[in-house]
Amino acid sequence: MAAPEKGRERAAVRSYGIGQPVRRVEDRRFLTGKGRFVDDISLRDQCHAVIIYSPHAHARIRRIDTAAAGSAPGVLCVLTGADVAADGLGGIPPKFMPEDIGGPKGLRTLRPILVADRVRHVGDRVAMVVAETLAEARDAAELLEIDYEALPAAVSAADAVAAGAVAVWEECPGNVCFTLTIGNQAAAEAAFAGAAHRIALKLRNNRLHPSPMEGRAALGIYDAAEGTYTLHTSSQGPHAARELLANSIFHEHEIKFRVIAPDVGGGFGMKTDPYPEDALVLWASRRCGRPVKWTASRSEGLMSDNHGRDETVEGELALDRDGKILAMRAHSLHSLGGYIVSAGAAPIDYTLRYTPGAYDIPAVWATATAVFTHTAPISVYRGPGRAEGNYLIERLLDAAAVKLGIGPDEIRRRNLVKSSAMPYATQTGSVYDSGEFERLMGECMALADWQGYAERQAASERAGKLRGRSVIYYIEHAGIFNDRMELHFDPSGMVTILAGTHSHGQGHATAFAQLVGEFLGIPFDEIRYVQGDTDKVPFGRGTFAARSSQIAGNALKLASDAIIAKARPRAAFLMEVAEADLEFDSGQFRIAGTDRSMALQDVAKSLFQIAFLPPQFSVGLDASATYSGDVPNYPNGCHVCEVEIDRETGQVSIDRYAIVDDVGNAINPMICEGQIHGSTAQGIGQALLEEVVYDRTTGQLLSGSFMDYCMPRASDIGSLTTAFSCVPCTTNPLGVKGVGESGTIGAPPAVMNATLDALRRVGVTDLDMPATPSRVWRAMQDGAARIAAQ
Repeated sequence: MAAPEKGRERAAVRSYGIGQPVRRVEDRRFLTGKGRFVDDISLRDQCHAVIIYSPHAHARIRRIDTAAAGSAPGVLCVLTGADVAADGLGGIPPKFMPEDIGGPKGLRTLRPILVADRVRHVGDRVAMVVAETLAEARDAAELLEIDYEALPAAVSAADAVAAGAVAVWEECPGNVCFTLTIGNQAAAEAAFAGAAHRIALKLRNNRLHPSPMEGRAALGIYDAAEGTYTLHTSSQGPHAARELLANSIFHEHEIKFRVIAPDVGGGFGMKTDPYPEDALVLWASRRCGRPVKWTASRSEGLMSDNHGRDETVEGELALDRDGKILAMRAHSLHSLGGYIVSAGAAPIDYTLRYTPGAYDIPAVWATATAVFTHTAPISVYRGPGRAEGNYLIERLLDAAAVKLGIGPDEIRRRNLVKSSAMPYATQTGSVYDSGEFERLMGECMALADWQGYAERQAASERAGKLRGRSVIYYIEHAGIFNDRMELHFDPSGMVTILAGTHSHGQGHATAFAQLVGEFLGIPFDEIRYVQGDTDKVPFGRGTFAARSSQIAGNALKLASDAIIAKARPRAAFLMEVAEADLEFDSGQFRIAGTDRSMALQDVAKSLFQIAFLPPQFSVGLDASATYSGDVPNYPNGCHVCEVEIDRETGQVSIDRYAIVDDVGNAINPMICEGQIHGSTAQGIGQALLEEVVYDRTTGQLLSGSFMDYCMPRASDIGSLTTAFSCVPCTTNPLGVKGVGESGTIGAPPAVMNATLDALRRVGVTDLDMPATPSRVWRAMQDGAARIAAQ
């Protein structure tokens, strides 16, 4: 190859390499309406399912009469909990419990795919109707006669642990599933005893619905001839779905199950593990001999999907006279809902671990109690536990700054972990390997024009509005478990990535191709990406916990190194030199000290030689590798928010918002920025708008549609100004840190602290999320009354 041509090829590879803002290759099909989601898939002889959900939060099922529904036009079958038992099907256990890793024991519930005896939340699945058309299935569902005996409900965690509360599970009187503790109680108590200042707050993390753009859907096919099952489902982890369906529900070998997660329109943790409907469509297909399709309506999703957050916490800080934190205490109640599902224990553990945030706190004592309630189950939601922990420390720090009469930036500056202290071991079990927290905070304040605030505040006052600001610092735990990635060359020299992770908005097809292109010198458009099909990808754990850049990225590096090692002997054979004489760079094997070279892709092609391939070589070129998240990484960053509040209506408007993030070495800065924008929008939604609300007495869902569950719109977000100031991670070869959950962690305290900064001028000192106009207006009236009474 001529030198100029080689140079052009290298430049082309580098323009798509690590650190380049390459446009996402996935977006063209999404923007042109060519995405393929589960509900887009229709099969020959397909029929339709409707699920009948419990209208009661707690009730005994006395009788289900299916006769009228079963004889309705077009109906193929009507299934109930009694049929589940008759067919020997199991239920859905939690992914893990604290006792599995040495923690306390708790009641390990089994979520039924159809309830036979007692429902435990509005939205529990009670029956299923399958018919030729969706309309016929809906009509028949109306004919089902279900006799319920309504029972008292324990709706909030506080009510569920109160004396005399009704038990959600008879096996768990008192409704406490487990309590986790962390830290050194004696050290914390001693520090509080000698503290110059104590700050205490009681806060609530509102219950949220993840609300991905695409709701859940499932299409099940049973092949009677082969005895196999195929499930198309909107999932973040198809292999995890296959494992649970095979082992826990159908009690058959995994090899009989194929799970396909095609394009998935967002997950946010909600789609990490399978739901009853995934099993039901497969079972119904086996019973009816036809493909069975089910798609949730938005109201069904709000009622029956796993929710997030729902925590109440009492937290305290002990400080010396100069505002240096001496100790922290926190005691929280976490609702589990009617069942502990999926990774429902994880948010509780991570809440404890990230209560200290990014701060140097010498003593910590914290407890977290998991409580069964008659509500939909709580599981992981973008930033699980990290959001709750960071929210508490950031709210406490602002309260401490007010009491001590120092700025919110100054109290943080005095307490942030110093870069010179890295690696820094927290009192709650994390080891921060890298970070320059104080520098990032300064950069974010400059980006936000912190010094120009007084002028903007005066302008707001002239306009009759209140203005407030905040600066917060967050830290996140990213990367968990191990995973596997594979690379396969085809006879044309193209390479295919078989991903154990799963992209549902993260842009993996782009970012992973950038990595492989740089590692192997393969042109970007000659790299294919395959995911989400358990028959095509041998194994994978899916995507959650901001894990993919670290786990998949480093696994791809190891697999690429293995490809080069496998190809080197073949290249040496073809070039008639010793292996030791070859160097590899930019996709080329070169004989050291000469201009002779051979492209890796040509070496790969040669390994598909149809005959007379020397016996020391195998046909084809492929490699797999595994990387583990046993040592996580710690994304971190600073948010500066300014809000205006309308005195007449209580409307909170975000006027300015600046973010500086440390994501380590960014694989694709444009994708990282998109993740920051999206997660921050969700965090703002929690702070200002979103809340799943149940009637506290009956457990009826009061926010059952987007008319009542308020989603953030573009006008609610304002203009985000973002920047990266990256400190490479020292514990993984690529130096990457996660990015997907950062905004949901940083935005709630940033928005709420800014809101309270504005409201203190009118006598408001405390406010819980969401800061809706009505809630803010009422707080202002109460504040004015307190001031008048003084």
